[in-house]
Amino acid sequence: MKRVLFLSMMCLMALAIASCDKDGTGTSGDGNGGITPAGYVDLGLPSGTKWKATNETKSNDTCDFFTYDEAMEKFGTALPTRVQLEELENNCQWTWDDTIKAYKVVGPNSKSIFLPAAGYRYCNGFVYHVGFYGYYWSSTPIDSGYVWYLYFNAGEVNQYYYSRCYGLSVRLVHNP
Repeated sequence: MKRVLFLSMMCLMALAIASCDKDGTGTSGDGNGGITPAGYVDLGLPSGTKWKATNETKSNDTCDFFTYDEAMEKFGTALPTRVQLEELENNCQWTWDDTIKAYKVVGPNSKSIFLPAAGYRYCNGFVYHVGFYGYYWSSTPIDSGYVWYLYFNAGEVNQYYYSRCYGLSVRLVHNP
């Protein structure tokens, strides 16, 4: 019972942390918050890729985590590739906001998105690192068992790979 209560509290904390991002606050630039009518933000990246202003939600998962297979089935090519994650990482200014436990990611054109540190769900269902780390799927597999993802904490932004059974956050892109 204690473990269930603890996990529920951690998921609620993740939702509280992500609440700034879910309503699109923090974007700036053109009087419409930098958000296109479809909910995507043009950060001015060289590829022209637009990033959705909010994370995807999942009605049956309080923490809104998706396994890789769930994410690919539901979103397909709208998941960013590893190259698009690298572009976001290398062409934007990343500023950690310790109050909301998220990175403000500002593009070359000064428009921005927030990426919350929502943690992840391990393959066994336990949730870890809420408020400390953010984990976001790419669509780029390494092999049949592992997939590239973006991760960050207050002092680091990088990419690595996880087993596809992990539950991670999903942020969609609109490809030019």
